[in-house]
Amino acid sequence: MQVLRRRRRALFVLTGLATILLATSSALPAAANPRPPDPLQRQVDAIHATGAVGVAAEVTTSPRTRNRARAGTAERGTRKPMPRNGRFRIGSATKTFTATVVLQLVGEGRMSLEDTVERWLPGVTGGDGLDGRAITVRQLLQHTSGIPEVLPEVAALNSTGGYWAERFRTYTPQELVGLAMRRSEGVPTDAAWSYSNTNYILAAMIIREVTGRSWDREVEDRIIRPLGLSGTSTPGTAPFIPGPHARAYAAFGTGAGTGIDVTALNTSMAIGSGAMISTTHDLGRFYAALLGGRLLEPAELAEMTATVAAPGLGVRYGLGLGEIRLTCGGTYFGHPGELLGYRTWAGITRDGSRTAVVYATSDGGPDTQQAMRTLVDQELCGAAAPGEGRTG
Repeated sequence: MQVLRRRRRALFVLTGLATILLATSSALPAAANPRPPDPLQRQVDAIHATGAVGVAAEVTTSPRTRNRARAGTAERGTRKPMPRNGRFRIGSATKTFTATVVLQLVGEGRMSLEDTVERWLPGVTGGDGLDGRAITVRQLLQHTSGIPEVLPEVAALNSTGGYWAERFRTYTPQELVGLAMRRSEGVPTDAAWSYSNTNYILAAMIIREVTGRSWDREVEDRIIRPLGLSGTSTPGTAPFIPGPHARAYAAFGTGAGTGIDVTALNTSMAIGSGAMISTTHDLGRFYAALLGGRLLEPAELAEMTATVAAPGLGVRYGLGLGEIRLTCGGTYFGHPGELLGYRTWAGITRDGSRTAVVYATSDGGPDTQQAMRTLVDQELCGAAAPGEGRTG
């Protein structure tokens, strides 16, 4: 019996050794001919190297063909990996959703792009050189209204002390517009392109006046639910991100490393302009549906993609949608986004066949933003990456 046990142990050891040797010998050709590094992973690693805590990206060429890559960690000081298809605040990419709802209402004949702000929001816009009777809905969506930016008045977005004091504060749209009007410097309408989040706060207010329902409800019923964007939401005044997500960090311009944890935030100051939460996969699906004609009729999509020069940004801007030049020739559409510790860049080819979405946590800097833009450019420029079609 003991002899039998010894033989079984010997057989077990030999079998294990054989398995190891077989695995080692099988691995030798792979080591001699290593698989080329995945280009998407290289680009994500390059973004991480600029100082971001975590980075994640997804490139899609059809509903079933996509490539994902991640780098860094979901939480500073830990080894916790970036979540697969994690949720994050998409910042100004929200503007594309808002513009889509407005253009749907235009297509339904319920309003016009040439309607004035005064028609829908009487007495709301008024300041030095500003007259709501001369500012149109088109100008709001195109950032040619001359209406000043409100976000410098929001303490939670501008300093560490302001964040701790007001991160849970709720703003009303009317309050935000009033704060912006105090900053009016007499910029004449239609004189120049000037990016202002206040434009889209006003657009959200107009949506409510036209429909009798909130901006949140219209985005949910017209876009999120029909497209099945399960990781996308309009959080209202809720300060927390539901589901799997990476932490966000901000240094508030002090250059002090990655700064403090700013994940919790009541984003009511960004209604219509930057409040939404989504995932890389959902954003890709949204932009593909939009450029693919599933959300707007041809006439309204043509209005959205008719662009004007946006001086200083190196892009052209339509209605809630940027047009960006590709280094390989031609252009693509999309929108960057940033809101207190989360940065994103989303792009889609003009024919809607290929999307690229990336986000990073922590403020980063010009190098981070440029690396994100480079990733989208290279992924949309054409050649399918090795390993494309798998998810990871």
